[in-house]
Amino acid sequence: MVTEQDILNFMHENAYKPMTYQELEKHFGIESASGFKDFVKLLNDLEQSGHVLRTRNDRYGVPERMNLIRGRLQAHPKGFGFLIPDDRDHPDVYIHANDMNTAMNNDIILVRVTSKGAAGGKLEGEVDRVVTRANTRIVGTFQNHESYGFVVPDDKRVQRDIFIPKNAFLGAADGQKVVVNIVQYPEGRAAAQGEVIEILGHKDDPGVDILSIIRKFQLPEAFSEEVIAEAESVPDSITEEEIISQKRRDLRGKRIVTIDGEDAKDLDDAVNVERLLNGNYLLGVHIADVSYYVTENSALDREAYNRGCSVYLVDRVIPMLPHRLSNGICSLNPQVDRLTMSCEMEFDAELNVVRHDIFTSVIKTSERMTYNNVRKLLTEEEPDADLLERYGYLVDDFKLMEELAMKLRNRRIQRGAIDFDFQESKIIVDKDGTPVDIVKRERSIAEMIIEEFMLAANETVAEHFHWLKVPFLYRIHEDPDAEKLAHFMEFITNFGYVVRGRGNSVHPRALQSLLEEIKGTKEETVISTVMLRSMKQARYDSNSIGHFGLAAEFYSHFTSPIRRYPDLIIHRVIREVLENNGALTDKRSEYLRGRMDDIAEQSSQRERVAVDAERETDALKKAEFMLDKVGEEFEGIISSVTSFGIFVELENTVEGLIRLSDMTDDYYHYHEMQHALIGERTSKIYRIGDEVKVRVGRVNMDEKTIDFEMVDMKPRSNKFSMLDRSKSGGRGGQKKRVAGGRPVKGGRGKDRGRVRDVIVKPGSPGGTAGAADAAGAPEGGGTKRRRRKKKGASGEAPLGITPAAATGGTPSEGGSLSQEAPGAGGGRKRRKGGNPAAAPDTGRENGLVTESGEDGGGRRRKRKGGEGEAAVTPAASTEGGGKRRKGAAPARGVSLRGESGEGGGQGGRGRRGRDAGEGSGRESGGARTESTYSGNWASSVNALTKTVRGDRHTPDGRDPSEPGGRRGRPRR
Repeated sequence: MVTEQDILNFMHENAYKPMTYQELEKHFGIESASGFKDFVKLLNDLEQSGHVLRTRNDRYGVPERMNLIRGRLQAHPKGFGFLIPDDRDHPDVYIHANDMNTAMNNDIILVRVTSKGAAGGKLEGEVDRVVTRANTRIVGTFQNHESYGFVVPDDKRVQRDIFIPKNAFLGAADGQKVVVNIVQYPEGRAAAQGEVIEILGHKDDPGVDILSIIRKFQLPEAFSEEVIAEAESVPDSITEEEIISQKRRDLRGKRIVTIDGEDAKDLDDAVNVERLLNGNYLLGVHIADVSYYVTENSALDREAYNRGCSVYLVDRVIPMLPHRLSNGICSLNPQVDRLTMSCEMEFDAELNVVRHDIFTSVIKTSERMTYNNVRKLLTEEEPDADLLERYGYLVDDFKLMEELAMKLRNRRIQRGAIDFDFQESKIIVDKDGTPVDIVKRERSIAEMIIEEFMLAANETVAEHFHWLKVPFLYRIHEDPDAEKLAHFMEFITNFGYVVRGRGNSVHPRALQSLLEEIKGTKEETVISTVMLRSMKQARYDSNSIGHFGLAAEFYSHFTSPIRRYPDLIIHRVIREVLENNGALTDKRSEYLRGRMDDIAEQSSQRERVAVDAERETDALKKAEFMLDKVGEEFEGIISSVTSFGIFVELENTVEGLIRLSDMTDDYYHYHEMQHALIGERTSKIYRIGDEVKVRVGRVNMDEKTIDFEMVDMKPRSNKFSMLDRSKSGGRGGQKKRVAGGRPVKGGRGKDRGRVRDVIVKPGSPGGTAGAADAAGAPEGGGTKRRRRKKKGASGEAPLGITPAAATGGTPSEGGSLSQEAPGAGGGRKRRKGGNPAAAPDTGRENGLVTESGEDGGGRRRKRKGGEGEAAVTPAASTEGGGKRRKGAAPARGVSLRGESGEGGGQGGRGRRGRDAGEGSGRESGGARTESTYSGNWASSVNALTKTVRGDRHTPDGRDPSEPGGRRGRPRR
C-alpha cells in the first residue's frame, strides 16, 4: 500500500518532474479499483495539507520545487510577520504587512520568496496561500454600534477588528468579553466577519480576565462525556491479581517518599536512596504508571494528545487528564498501593552508573513530604519538635539524598551543564482572583534533590532505549545559533571575558565556566541574561541529538506522565518492550516510528501554548497587583535594554518599562552590541544588571503592561534643548521629540518643529549663524519651507537633530552611535536628481534607507550642481548632506561598527564647476573598530562616545557633530 511518505519521497527526488495522477498511478503500480480510490484520496489529502501542490495543468509536485515554502506564520502586533518553515534548516522568511494576504497568526501557509539578501541574508516573501486556519475563534471586547457591532481582539497580533452583523450579536452588550466564530476571513480592505458564540461576562467582572485568556489560547477546560465515562470506569484500588498477573516487582517494603510543593495534588514521582554494602549508592525513581490506565487510541489517550500537557495558570490548573486519574488512582498518595514504572540506578564513588534496571513495579509511599519540611529537617540546627517527632525516622534518608544529590550536581556542572539561577515567583490570589501578594519561589536543597534525581532517571532511560533502537521520544536542545553565539562572545569581551571556541563549536562547559567566573560580580546578571537569549528553545524529537544546556548526550522526559503526553508515550513504549523481552515486532516498530514525529511536533506546540498562556496570566495579575501602587517608589534592576526603553525588574519579579521618551535628562542612543543606552551629552550608561530607583507611572490593564519612571530624573536643560517651544497659536507648538532626531507628525503651529539657537563657531564652513528648518523629513513634522530666493546667511545644522540641512552652508556632518535606528540627518527626501548616497548594506533609488527610515542627499538644485551626500554608517543611523553650495566639503561620518564610517565619498561639482573633494570620517577623531577597546566595559563605550565628539563646540556647550537619529523598533 502506498503511503504519504512514499509519495513525498518520490516527489523530492532530484529527477522528479510534476506528474499527473495517472502517471503517478502507473509509477506506483496501482491496479485495483480500491487501491486507486485510496491513492486519489491520499493525493487530495496531501494537497489540502499543502505538502503537495497541483499545477494549472493538473500535475502534482512539492512546494519547494515551485519556489514556495510551507510553514507556520508568526505574526507581530505591528502587522508584519515571519514564516517559520517546516524545514528547520531553512531560514525564516520576513513577510511585510502588505503581503500577508489574509493570513493570521499561527496559520499554516505557503510563502513565495520575493527577494534574498546578499550572501545568504534575510529572505522576504509574500503569502501565496493559506493552507490551514489556526484562528477559527477570536476572544475580544464587544462594541455595539446599534445596527452592527465590532469585536476588538485581545490578541494584538490579530490586526483588524471583527465585524459582527446585527443578527449575530447573541445578546452581547457593549464592553462584554465574547468569543467569536469567524465565518468570513478578511479580504483586501474588508474586515473579517464573525458571529458571537459565547458571552464570558463584562471585562471588569471577577474571573473574566483569566477566562478570556483560556478562550484566547483555546485551552480545553471541560472533558467530553466519553472521556469522563472512561475515567469513571477506572478502578479506585489495585488488586493482588493485577500485581501478580503483570509480574510487577513489589517495592512496598521500601521507604519511598514523594517530595512536592505544598499545594501539589498530582503526585507522579517518588524516590528512595540506599547505601549498598559495597559503598555505592542505589537511587530509585518511581513514576506513576499512567499508561496502564490510559490505553492507546482510547478517548482518554486522544484527549491527552490534543491537550499535550497540563497548564498551570495563576488561579487554576487545566489538567491533561481528568481529576479521577490525576488526583486519584495515578497519584502516588501516601500509604496506598500504586502501580509504577521504576528506574533503579547504582552509582559508584565517581558517580558513574555501574548498573541500572527499568521495570514495572508496585509501591506504597511512606510519607507525602513537602519541599518546605525537607528543607527544615536538613538545614535548621534545631527543627521543630513536632516535625522531628513525625518525620524523625526519615532524617537519615534525607541526609543520604542530600549527599548523593550534591555529588550528582557537582558532576553535572563539571561536565559542562549550564546552570541558570533565575528568580521565579508565585502570585497569591484571593477567592475572587484578585492578587494579594507576590512571593519568590525558593530553590532550596529539597528542590535540588528532586531535580537531580529526575535528571539522572531521564538520562538513564533515554540512553537505554536509544541503544535498543526502538521508536522513542527525546527531549532535545540544539546547539546555539552560530550568529547569536558569535554576538554573545563579542559582547562579553567588553567586560574582559573570553569563551573558548568558535561558532557552534563552543562546548557548554565553556559557558558554564564563564557563569562560575562571573558569580557574584556586578556583570553577572547582564551576562547570564544575554547568554540565555542566545540559546535555542528545547523541544521534543524522535531522534536523539543531545541536550546542549544539560551537556547530556541522551535525554528524555520520563518522570511526569500525568501532566506531559511525551512521558505517557514513552511509558507505553517501555511497557511494550518489557512485555516482549526487549524488542518490538517490525510492524509495530514501523507504526510507532511513523507516529513519533507527529507526536513530537504536537507536544512541542502545545507546550509553547501552555507557556504563553501561563506568562500572560502572570503578566495580567502582576499588572493588577500594581494598580494601587501608582506613584510608589521601588528599587529595581534593569532586566532588558531595547531601542525604545529599558525594562526594570523589582524585587518581587514585577517588570515594567521606562520609555525612552520619559528619560528626560538626556537624549539616549541604543547600542545593540553592548545592550546599553548611552546619553548623548552626559555619556551616562544604562545596561542590564544596573540598579535603579523607579516610580510606578502607569498601569495598562488592556495591554497588561506597567510603565515606570526614573526617580530624580531631571528634565532636559533649556540650554540643551534643540526644539523650539513655540508660543504660536493653532495646534502644535512644540513638537515632541521621539527617540532622537525628527519631530513627529502633526500640528499646525507656525514655528512647529523648528530648530533654533544654533550657533556656529566663527570661521567654520558656512559663515554666520542660521536657523535650520525641521521640515521635509519622510515622516512629517514641520512646515514646508520654500526655497530662498536670495542667497542669505548660511549656517550649519547640528547632527541628528534636524532632518533638513541648514539653508545654505555645508551639509550636516555625519556620524552615529545608533546601530539600528534610522538616520535623522540628511535633508529632504530626494525625489529627483542628485545621486543618492552610497550605503554598503542597503539603499533605494531615492536615497539611503536604513531599517526604519530613509535619508539621503539634499534638495535637488534647479541649476546644475551639488549632489547631497550622506555619511556611510553600516546598519547605523545615516546622516547626510543638505544643499551643496559651491562645492563645499562633503559630510563626515563616524561609526561604532568595525568598518570605518567614512563620509559620503566624492562630492559633486559646485555651481562654478569646482571639485568638491573627498570627505573622510577620520578627520574628526576617526572611526574605530570595537575591537580597539578592551577591559573595562564602561570605559570602552565612553571612549567610543568621545571619538565622535570632535573638538568643535558651540558657545552653549552643544557639540554640532554629536550623533542623533530616530530610535524605535518593534519589541521582541
